[in-house]
Amino acid sequence: MSFSDILTSIDDFVWGVPMMALILAGGIWLTVRVGFVQVKRLPLALRWMVKNEEGGSGEVSSFAALCTALSATIGTGNIVGVATAIAGGGPGALFWMEIAAFFGMATKFAECMLAVRYRKIDDNGHSLGGPFYYIERGIGPRWKWLGKLFAVFGVLAGLLGIGTITQVNGIASAVQNFFDPDNAHTVNIPVLGEHSWAVVLTAIIIAFCVAVVVIGGIKRVGSVSQVIVPFMAILYVVFTVLLVICNITELPHAIAIIVKGAFCPSAVTGGVVGTMFIAMQKGIARGIFSNEAGLGSAPIAAAAAQTHEPTRQGLVNMTGTFIDTICICTLTGLSIVMTGAWQVEGLEGVDITNYAFQNGLPFPPAVSSFVLMICLVFFAFTTILGWDYYSERCLEYIVNGRMGAVKVYRWLYILAVLIGPFITVSAVWQIADIFNGLMAIPNMVGLFVLSGVVRRETLGFFTSGKHLDRLPDHK
Repeated sequence: MSFSDILTSIDDFVWGVPMMALILAGGIWLTVRVGFVQVKRLPLALRWMVKNEEGGSGEVSSFAALCTALSATIGTGNIVGVATAIAGGGPGALFWMEIAAFFGMATKFAECMLAVRYRKIDDNGHSLGGPFYYIERGIGPRWKWLGKLFAVFGVLAGLLGIGTITQVNGIASAVQNFFDPDNAHTVNIPVLGEHSWAVVLTAIIIAFCVAVVVIGGIKRVGSVSQVIVPFMAILYVVFTVLLVICNITELPHAIAIIVKGAFCPSAVTGGVVGTMFIAMQKGIARGIFSNEAGLGSAPIAAAAAQTHEPTRQGLVNMTGTFIDTICICTLTGLSIVMTGAWQVEGLEGVDITNYAFQNGLPFPPAVSSFVLMICLVFFAFTTILGWDYYSERCLEYIVNGRMGAVKVYRWLYILAVLIGPFITVSAVWQIADIFNGLMAIPNMVGLFVLSGVVRRETLGFFTSGKHLDRLPDHK
């Protein structure tokens, strides 16, 4: 058995049925424990999303903390992951993606609330929190090893692929496919070989931009994210909504085959996807991977929020799953189904979404492809920023706050971004997937054990009437 086969087997096991069942069961359990907070409190959460709390302890505003989490969450998975799910599981996969997101909102609420509840803030106002701290402080010091294990997986996931090599490789590929698809303008680089100038220049520019941001720490990551994330999300939503409007007559049929395909895929796909289980597996797996609910990444950013109320920040971060999957992934999925892109033979990954844009938007194909390329570039760039923050905080926990190690890590991270476009990513993607999935195991253990704390905090917050207070904007 080759190394690639071994990685594939491990990846399939980590992201197999037990993992999906664990995360989905956790979401259902937490939904019941907190009284369907994702339904009852969503309007309040959306209002608080852009209304910062004044005077709270932390490093960045509540909105900046959300945008930092969204910067890592909204990524290529919203464009490529949805296309892959529908191609592999049929249109019904989108239905199961929505189901995973619905229960994932409760998971995201719980883990981000616990992150603020158990975070550590030093005399300089520096915040550190996440699954490692709510495992250690919530469950008990004897379980610190489990928090350390989560942190190790987080560092490896960030540096070895999900935050660096795979993202910048995606950016470089998108730029090259648009500006130099025939590889006509190349340069021979010692050791790295021959590459398109488009790839070389992209690597240099992205590495420089990442360096400028990450060297500045969480405050700079937060300030950049709260500008780029809303911009890129709005840009993508505007064009996908326009696509849906331009093909509105296809919407009823698209919704019908999505619902029908969720329970009887063979009736929609002509037997290509034969079972409900496959549609469910593809949809739930891609949904979890896209919105990261249960993986334990978003709580690390939530812990830095300037807030007095853990429940309030849990609600704010809960909107991240709503925006990522129920809004953006749904629009991508509808675009693909309405234009029939999922049925075109020979297309896979981003090419499926690109076909939908070219054939569904009222613009020349080159313009539509350019828009998608810009969205991919911004999505992947902000993912690089978000995962640098996540992996830095994991490393900080491992080395007990020694910032010298964190500063060295930043330069290694930047180096990984620089060389990323020149590395074959097939194995890197699998390694990143494995470590990313392994993060969920310690985190879900913590969430199950601390679900009683989540329930008490939530009930206490709402029964006390704190949610009725008029909180002034942060100034």
